[in-house]
Parts: sequence; structure tokens; C-alpha cells
Amino acid sequence: MNIIIMGLPGAGKGTQAAKIIKKHSIPHISTGDMFRLAIKNETDLGKQAKAFMDQGELVPDEVTVGIVKERLSQSDAKGGFLLDGFPRTIEQAEALNKIMEDLGSQIDQTINIDVPEEELMNRLTGRRICETCGATYHLVFNPPKEEGICNLDGGKLYQREDDNPDTVANRLEVNIKQTTPLLNFYKELGVLSTVDGSKDIDEVFEEIDEILNDL
Repeated sequence: MNIIIMGLPGAGKGTQAAKIIKKHSIPHISTGDMFRLAIKNETDLGKQAKAFMDQGELVPDEVTVGIVKERLSQSDAKGGFLLDGFPRTIEQAEALNKIMEDLGSQIDQTINIDVPEEELMNRLTGRRICETCGATYHLVFNPPKEEGICNLDGGKLYQREDDNPDTVANRLEVNIKQTTPLLNFYKELGVLSTVDGSKDIDEVFEEIDEILNDL
């Protein structure tokens, strides 16, 4: 089974991806992993990507798509894969369809983990970190015994800049604009399933697993 997993920041995509690959014994292929592997193996495309990254520039689509094709052509992906972080645009989605066609395969399902924005805000802005030991807490899911104080060493807890409400709200807005066209694209292809990510982790996985078992 060839699957794409999607979800806004804080939706639990990483947690569910780990469960999917364990249950179905398929590789978890993320954009970052693909780039690192291509650069480590010093493929032509890896060298091109590194040159752009070293200059602080975005890697062009033609290089990114080439690296994706290299990775999906490898033997461990022939029995299926879970693709994470790609595609990010309609152009990349169309390129992925062409890659799959060239490989004599197709995308079987796109799993979208949907969580209301308000809940995502609560999840993403609730993180607190100890300024001395770096221990991580969450005001809702893993609160310290004493408000604002680390359980381990009594250090003061602080909120990272990228966890503040304004930054999180902007991050969500950017992601929504980016993912909405993709969701519509896969919906039109008839390979989109949306699950309720606000449920318990195991319940979310049960819903995903039912979808995958029908493939």
C-alpha cells in the first residue's frame, strides 16, 4: 500500500505514522530523510540539493521531485510506503502521480488527520520547557506538579518563542493555505480519507487501520 499522511502541526501525524509503519511493515519516507540520504550517498541530485541548502536557498521542485523518485524506486519501497511531507504543492502532487505511473504503481490512499484549530492552538501553545535542564512539559497533557516549576530540578519553566499564540496562529494559517488545495486534489482522485484526530490516540489509529485494511 502506498500512502500519504497529512495533518496540520499538532494533529498527531508523527504518532500515527509510527503506528502505521509498525503495523503494516512499510517504510516511513519523510522529505527530510530523503534529502539526508541523497546527500549522504552523494547522488547527483543530493549534491545539487546540498548546494542550494548550503546557500540557504529552497531546493527547486525538479531536484526535490528527482530525489523523491530515487527514493521511491528503492527496493524497500516496492511493497508500499508511507510518504510524509511530500507533496506540498499541486505541482508536486502531479509530479508524484507521474513518478508512480513510471513505477507502474499509484497512490492508494491519503490519510488526513483533522483536528479543530482551537484544539491545535491548545496543543501547540501549552508546551513549557525547563530553562536549566531542558525537560519538556505541557500545561494540559503533562503539567508540572507545581505551576511554572520543573519537577526534576526546580528550574523555571518558559515558553519558546515559536510556541506563543501569535506565532502558532500564523503557522497554522500558512499550513491551512498550503494543504487545502492538496486535500481537494486527492479528494477529486477518490483517494482521500479524513479521520478525527481529536480522539484518543488509539481510537484515531483504529480508524486509520480500518481504512488501510480496506485497500
